[in-house]
Amino acid sequence: MSVVAVPPEAWSVSVAEALAAGFTFFEWLGVVDEVGRADVLRVVVVLRALDRPAETRRLSTEVPRDGGALDTLRDLVAGAAWHEREAAEMFGLTFTGGDPRRLLLGAEFAGAPLRKDAVLGARTALAWPGAKEPGESAASPSRRRMVPPGVPDPAVWGDRDPEAGPANPDEVAGSAVGGRVRRRTGGARRGTGTDG
Repeated sequence: MSVVAVPPEAWSVSVAEALAAGFTFFEWLGVVDEVGRADVLRVVVVLRALDRPAETRRLSTEVPRDGGALDTLRDLVAGAAWHEREAAEMFGLTFTGGDPRRLLLGAEFAGAPLRKDAVLGARTALAWPGAKEPGESAASPSRRRMVPPGVPDPAVWGDRDPEAGPANPDEVAGSAVGGRVRRRTGGARRGTGTDG
């Protein structure tokens, strides 16, 4: 399946052309946060030709992470409105002419939780089940406490020097990868200080 890159201003026109070419089944619309590589959100739509099951058309465009907007597809494709609402809510993207209602999060929620620079603070407070193998206890000495995905390094978020100012999105996203060994935050340190 090849990807057809289109400019954001030609988004709805390109989808309409794919529909006219027989790719009439709307399969999926999703967003990828490219922070760390580019300061954009990549939006992808996958269309399928039902009379040619092996053929799909994947269209991709990029919009700025801040203030990015695309024309809605909901008037062209049945089912696109739900995907656009999810993308708008989770990534902070605007679909001009789309349905602005919340889909999954409460009205009081602020932010875009699926962006890579979004901090998943609950993971810092709760035990992460992926940090140990089945049958191991929380006090298992044979395993270092690993940081779950979505929790930035404390030097970037949490214990950051207030005079340094807020971390930029690239810095937060780069430090929020899982699998790092959790640093000890106090008390006597054993060995190198990376034991949990």
